[in-house]
Amino acid sequence: MITQTAKAKQFAALHEEGCFALPNPWDIGSARILAGLGFDALATTSAGFARSTGVDDYQVTRDMVIAHARELCSATDLPISSDLENGFGHAPDDCAETIRQAAAAGLVGGSIEDFSGEPGKQYEIAHAADRIRAAVEAAKALDFPFTVTARAENFFTGTPDLSDAIKRLHAYQEAGAHCLYAPGLKTLEDIRTVVGSVDRPVNVLLGPSSGPVALSTLADIGVRRVSVGAVFSSLAYGALIAAAEEFLQDGSFGFMQRLPGRKLMDLITAGTPADD
Repeated sequence: MITQTAKAKQFAALHEEGCFALPNPWDIGSARILAGLGFDALATTSAGFARSTGVDDYQVTRDMVIAHARELCSATDLPISSDLENGFGHAPDDCAETIRQAAAAGLVGGSIEDFSGEPGKQYEIAHAADRIRAAVEAAKALDFPFTVTARAENFFTGTPDLSDAIKRLHAYQEAGAHCLYAPGLKTLEDIRTVVGSVDRPVNVLLGPSSGPVALSTLADIGVRRVSVGAVFSSLAYGALIAAAEEFLQDGSFGFMQRLPGRKLMDLITAGTPADD
């Protein structure tokens, strides 16, 4: 059995050179499939998990997210980081407690965002940095290297201003964040600017929102990791919708041609922990 400390060291090492793909499962089956495919690490998706429970993003509780993380950590030998939203509270102590609970659930990393929970509003930078600092201090108190990712939500739920996003990332870097993340950057040049402005590993969501680029292109400009957020879960639900609409409206079964066959269970088996 791979220990949490070993997983944590593996995850931290992935950030030291090159660029790695960090896909986002939303349940045990998808986690094992992604592990079976050969990815090196996984990260949860708050939106994907929320929709699997029948609600939208930001409508799940910390208890729900931690229980979900515990299930995924037990489901695979891969290191797993988690989308911990805004730390499930406004105070720095809330963020610290979320990190402690995340670690107790088996996670080896987690992201804290600066979205206040009010539409279009981010925390004031100094307060947001204090929240990251508290999360990092909680991580330092653990007996393994927990990777804290700080998120500047300018292009998702705040003010879509690149200079402000970079100012925030600088503050979070100074607060001790191990990885930085500004989801929704518009262009490859924006991503290049962010990477060149900080001295911590940068996570990118899919690539520039203006259009996809290859993972190798992101690697060439210094991006350390690339995640997909809720996209994989949305694609899976999209396939469900398409098949169900065909069945309901046409009464036909063309979707049967797209079944994965034995490959599905082969991947789930391959991604199952060795001691299961």
